[in-house]
Amino acid sequence: MRNSVRKDPYPARFQTNELILLVNKEGIIEKASGSLKGEIASAEKLESTQLTSLLPDLQPSVLAYINSGETIEQWMTPSSDSSKATWVTIHNWNEGYLIMLKDQDSKDEIQHNLNLKEIIDIKYALDESSIVAVTDKRGTIRYVNKKFCEISKYTEDELVGADHRILNSGYHSKEFFKELWRTIGTGKVWKGEIKNRTKDGKYYWVDTTIVPFLNEKGKPYQYLAIRNEITERKRIENELQKMMTKLMNIQEEERRRLSRELHDGVGQELYSLFISLQRLQQESENPLTDQMIDDMSHLIQSVRDISWELRPSALDELGLIPAIRSFIHRLEKSCGLKVSLSTSIKQRLSDEIETSIYRIVQEALTNIRKYAEVNEAVIRMNQEKGHIHLHIMDEGIGFSEKARSNGVGLFSIEERIRAVGGELEIDSSPGKGTNIIAVIPTS
Repeated sequence: MRNSVRKDPYPARFQTNELILLVNKEGIIEKASGSLKGEIASAEKLESTQLTSLLPDLQPSVLAYINSGETIEQWMTPSSDSSKATWVTIHNWNEGYLIMLKDQDSKDEIQHNLNLKEIIDIKYALDESSIVAVTDKRGTIRYVNKKFCEISKYTEDELVGADHRILNSGYHSKEFFKELWRTIGTGKVWKGEIKNRTKDGKYYWVDTTIVPFLNEKGKPYQYLAIRNEITERKRIENELQKMMTKLMNIQEEERRRLSRELHDGVGQELYSLFISLQRLQQESENPLTDQMIDDMSHLIQSVRDISWELRPSALDELGLIPAIRSFIHRLEKSCGLKVSLSTSIKQRLSDEIETSIYRIVQEALTNIRKYAEVNEAVIRMNQEKGHIHLHIMDEGIGFSEKARSNGVGLFSIEERIRAVGGELEIDSSPGKGTNIIAVIPTS
């Protein structure tokens, strides 16, 4: 094999601070070229010697790993210069190994190359797995990767120089994008899900992270957007949401039925018995009759309370605001919680919207009564531009993120909001009260 090496295939730059070795499978150095500083033997003297005599740290398992087609890069200490580490790169090459040793004096260059390689590897990984774009501070697209073009159906020439409005599906509100720009404009990372539209009019969803690049003054000068398509996941979520909404509607209808049955059926029969007991008492005074009348009165009130909890008749007969006011009155009477309600809503809303908002308010005030350790709360509810803006506040003990994830009541609120296509923000922390902000479309 030694005679088959006809010429030195390495450029002159290797002759200064690199030592290049060709090593056969038996570990014999067949060819050496270049040189290193220190006491390492010359290239000519290394030829025909064992590689392990030069690099005693090299284990057989490493060479076996390289035989599989891998490359090793690490610091090693040559036997003849034990005080100085050398950067060693070992490749699988033809019938042996190509080994490059580099002086420690070149450490900065090596580190630079490693950093560059890491950046290239990261870019490759992103390009293979994600939709990537870079925009300037005004949002003009300066770079897109191949996957961006594949998903959007636009060419690179059509995208570069445009802005992301070219993908606007019309699904998100103006406020949604204003909040996005407010976030990244202050140098913060924005994360969220966006529905886009392809060139041929099809819709797709992307899980998006936008990272601002800041100048020396801390101001964004460009943005890196990394997206992953989640269209199929959103489709499944949408199907599950439809099922959940259907279940909630069935549950609400059953509540309505049971409430009416208790009020109009059982309640009326109990009231008839109550009247009969009163007549019996008038005809013959008896302490037992008095006790039965008292018990019957409590039973009738319990049935009315259960009927109201299932579904208040005021919600169907009078509408959302009277039903909420009635619930607030009951809370104040039963547990002393004072709730301030301000609203500009005067007309009736759809049954689905009214039911959802009532249940959200009911759940939120119930949580305040049980856990907030406070005797006051505030509700503000207004209608603006086709949306209901609902804000429920208390200055109680608040709760942690962990407690939020375990809360059944908050989960119920979130499901109600999702069912009507609304947006929800819950802001709370221990000792700082709780703010629930919901925006619900009315159409």
